Amino acid sequence: MNVIVVGSGPTGLLLAGDLATAGVSVTLLEKRPRGIGNLSRAFVLHARTLEQLDARALADELEAVGRRLDRLRLYGRLDIRLDTLPSRFNHLLVIPQYEVERVLQRRAVQAGVDFRYETEVTGLAQDGDGVVVEARGAGERPVMFRAAYAVGADGMRSVVRDAIGLPFPGRSVIRSVVLADVRLAEPPETLLTVDAAGDAFAFLAPFGDGYHRVIGWHRGRDVPEGRPVDLDEVKEIVRLALGRDFGMHDARWMSRFHSDERQAPAYRVGRVFLAGDAAHVHTPAGGQGLNTGLQDAANLSWKLAHVVKGHASPELLDTYQAERHPVGRAVLLSSGGIVRLALARRPWTRALRGFLAASADFAGPVRRRALAQVTGIGYRYRAPRGSHRLTGVRVPDVRLAGGGRLHEALRGGRFVLITPEAYEDRGEREDRLSVARWASDRCTALLVRPDGYVAWAADRAERAAIEAALAAYVG
Repeated sequence: MNVIVVGSGPTGLLLAGDLATAGVSVTLLEKRPRGIGNLSRAFVLHARTLEQLDARALADELEAVGRRLDRLRLYGRLDIRLDTLPSRFNHLLVIPQYEVERVLQRRAVQAGVDFRYETEVTGLAQDGDGVVVEARGAGERPVMFRAAYAVGADGMRSVVRDAIGLPFPGRSVIRSVVLADVRLAEPPETLLTVDAAGDAFAFLAPFGDGYHRVIGWHRGRDVPEGRPVDLDEVKEIVRLALGRDFGMHDARWMSRFHSDERQAPAYRVGRVFLAGDAAHVHTPAGGQGLNTGLQDAANLSWKLAHVVKGHASPELLDTYQAERHPVGRAVLLSSGGIVRLALARRPWTRALRGFLAASADFAGPVRRRALAQVTGIGYRYRAPRGSHRLTGVRVPDVRLAGGGRLHEALRGGRFVLITPEAYEDRGEREDRLSVARWASDRCTALLVRPDGYVAWAADRAERAAIEAALAAYVG
């Protein structure tokens, strides 16, 4: 085998599916039994994540199941319009996490991922040639797995992270958050309901089966995570935050947790990588946790596949840390900023929140930048000195000659070369390169990475320059 992935949440499933689709042998270790539960904390897919899923032919299926939202209202009067986003997915998709896991799991199975359920990782060691993962299988039987690389996508309490000796610095930001799945006698007028008042915050989102997920918090309640939650507590918090409890009844599940802000100092130690919640956790504000993890997987998967198959040197894997760690840090700051504004107590913080809500024209550019960051479409990766100005930039789903789209050309984990004129690749790269022409009269030549960012660009490239770029990046 070539790669071991630990954890079958969305991040691990996307990563394993990508690797197997690229022809890499993958074993996925999961301590839970087979199957997907219906307990979701995440309910939102943002534009950049939907673009990544579209490049895997999965977005349309999820769009048919979820519900689109093109406008949000925060702090009572701050309207955020999503339909202005420069993306085919100029909206937010409200969908439970388990629906995302369902399609990702099916794709991974079809691609040939070797799933090992009821297999709990107990240790890990690595040398210059590979990684050995120790696990306890069903019936407490010890099992050993060896691979070239391993990825820990095993959540906030990552065993993989502990095994490679990485700390997880940070702190609990919001303590004693209550979760509940309830029916509502009086459903809210909006698809997503979120607001704060005084010391209380609440969020409501529909499952689509008649139940709603409620997330609530009250500043004055700091009780142990294991203390039981009752429906009266949930109702009271929601009434304080939203003005009414919507006639909540028939709770099928309730729980309590602490919301942390943490980030590992490194996403890689030798041949072992971290992704998703194993690498970073954030407050729920902005719905960025699940999305950031999926984008970690999209960044890492093609690089691992490229190196494992001998098309690139192992140094390519260093760019995962360089590109994704700053994004994780930015998400920590933005999600933390949102929740701190929502729960503002100090007069100057409340004044800032009121100013942002009231000053639509003045704050417009700020809002656009913030929205681009929260939705993921505003991030770009740092380019080497002397690179073309477009290097590292996300490429929208541009139209190609012949009626196709970029996201369709990216399917299969390929690079895509887009040129002004017909170009025939003379190398043996059919398994990892698609060649297309612009549908417009644009003169720029672009080499787009499998994750949709520019690897190389030239305003008017000669064939020799294109060949050199293909040899350097595609192999």
